[in-house]
Amino acid sequence: MKSIFRTKSIESTLASAKKNSLKKTLTALDLVLLSIGCIIGGGIFVLTGVAAAKYAGPAISLSYFFSGVVCIFAALAYTELAVMIPVAGSAYTYAYVVLGEFIAWLVAWALILEYTLISSTVAAGWSGYFVGILKTAGVAFPEYLAKGPFEGGLINLPAVFICIFIGSLLVRGTKESLIINRILVAIKLGVIFLFLAFAAPHIKMENYAEFMPFGWNGVIVGAAAIFFAYLGFDAIATTAEECKNPNRDLPIGIIGGLLICAALYLIVSLVLTGIVHYSELNNAEPMAYALRANGSNIGSALVATGTVAGLMAVLLVFMYGQSRIFFVMARDGLIPPVFNKLHKKFGTPYFGCLFVAFATAMISGFTPIQIMGDLSSLGTLFAFVMVAVAVVVLRIKRPDLERPFRCPAVFVVGPLAVLSCGYLLYQLFLKTGLFSILWFTLGIVVYFVYAYKKSPLNKVK
Repeated sequence: MKSIFRTKSIESTLASAKKNSLKKTLTALDLVLLSIGCIIGGGIFVLTGVAAAKYAGPAISLSYFFSGVVCIFAALAYTELAVMIPVAGSAYTYAYVVLGEFIAWLVAWALILEYTLISSTVAAGWSGYFVGILKTAGVAFPEYLAKGPFEGGLINLPAVFICIFIGSLLVRGTKESLIINRILVAIKLGVIFLFLAFAAPHIKMENYAEFMPFGWNGVIVGAAAIFFAYLGFDAIATTAEECKNPNRDLPIGIIGGLLICAALYLIVSLVLTGIVHYSELNNAEPMAYALRANGSNIGSALVATGTVAGLMAVLLVFMYGQSRIFFVMARDGLIPPVFNKLHKKFGTPYFGCLFVAFATAMISGFTPIQIMGDLSSLGTLFAFVMVAVAVVVLRIKRPDLERPFRCPAVFVVGPLAVLSCGYLLYQLFLKTGLFSILWFTLGIVVYFVYAYKKSPLNKVK
């Protein structure tokens, strides 16, 4: 049992990264835009209204606040470790050097669950909006090519296409991906600001009269429901190895990006529930509906444009993050070394990028993955809990280490992150128990059959 909790030293981890490292091309602005790109997706255009109608009313803004606070706790822990250990593996690497190889493997397995399912869900969602835009333009896309076999079709071809396109983009390099991400972020932020500009003059204070119609319980349930909207800031930690100045850029990218997104969520939720009664927002396009109800007919076009751009940016960052985690796991010897090979021309882990693109394309193209949102959140929260534990344990075990960024009040913030994320994790486990047990059981089997034996730390001959 002791051997499965063996750890890598921070020094050896950094030395290993120097031998086979990714190109350093990212700035603080790039990280903030990547953060906005992956956090703000279709959720802000749909989830805000639905959660307000079903759970919290106008107090959905408080739900966003509480979920944001939970994420800030985790983000502070992530940032301290990311700056200390600027390696591409994110939570997996931090767990490896602090909590041991087996825990690190479980964290990586959870991250695979998070990134793969989110990417697949996002690709399927993008397909729906893309086909809708074509229909509005008078172009009839064959229905059997827009739905998977379980939905009465043959293949969700637009979802497959967007996955392959993003994967090919990632193979070409981070610089090219950043250019696309900047364009997509500019489009969706422009759409959000246009919505606020059109909607703000129509706010009616009487819509706030029932500010908390479902009580505090509704606010908390709403916080759990919209937590999915915050997923993604942890993926920014996977960029650490490609940062030009990780000591400065990572705190700005992780914490700054999260704060900007939280502020946008708060403002949009307050404006949305201010221009129509919350009970009217339980539909597929609440922002568009709210604008139409106040005399603006450009709402649908705005929402469709913003959502298509937003989902592409989310897909880009999550597929990027997954390929980097595979890269580091292969460098550590826990998965086949082909994932660790860099393209001779582009300097990217090309096999990992293509593998992630293919896997995501197959899942989104052929399976009904819309029910997998809770599972992806579960994987994220497990990683959050482990990172919060790791930052506290490392403060105790290695207080002498230089920490360019220190998590404030770590012995308060760390346990709060564990408790708050652990509570949400427990709630999700109650909903996804069988699936999550099966997934982690499979991961444990793969670890002992392959990873444990292949690990360079394995002392058993």
